[in-house]
Amino acid sequence: MTPEPLEEQYFRWLYGQVSDVRVRNPSRTYWSLLKLLHTKEFVWIIPNDDNRLEDGCQLRYEYLADHGITEVDPNWLNLGCSMLEMLIALSRHLAFEDDRFSSASWFWHMLENVGIGKLSDRHSWSEEDVDEILDNVIWRTYRRNGRGGLFPLKHAHEDQRDVELWYQFNAYLLENGG
Repeated sequence: MTPEPLEEQYFRWLYGQVSDVRVRNPSRTYWSLLKLLHTKEFVWIIPNDDNRLEDGCQLRYEYLADHGITEVDPNWLNLGCSMLEMLIALSRHLAFEDDRFSSASWFWHMLENVGIGKLSDRHSWSEEDVDEILDNVIWRTYRRNGRGGLFPLKHAHEDQRDVELWYQFNAYLLENGG
């Protein structure tokens, strides 16, 4: 039997960071959505959001270390950061800053904020629609108050499209009682 390719093993590990890989009920699995998030590259356009990209890419090194893998194609390590990687890494930081919620809870909360958190494998949804939502997040085409982005505000004091994600989160946390 041929071993599962590294990328598939890694994706299964990423999935396990935010959902239970053992669940088989399609209304409670998100393989298709997370696979799409993993194929969509995160691009930073606001200064310091490159930190989010680097945090996401560091998950690969964590995976390799956790699994004792020492030899890997350097091209795999140098791939762009996926939205899935960025969101998982960011959710870990959010959970550290606001320990009322786990990193998995923060991950799903961000997906809820952009409107895709309920897209389980049971639901019929359009990849094109989700891709457009992800483009809105990446290219900052959401509303001034962050609506359509990861951290929408009721009372934005500045245009959230020009604010790095970390500061968006802090404003969101302050506004929501964190």
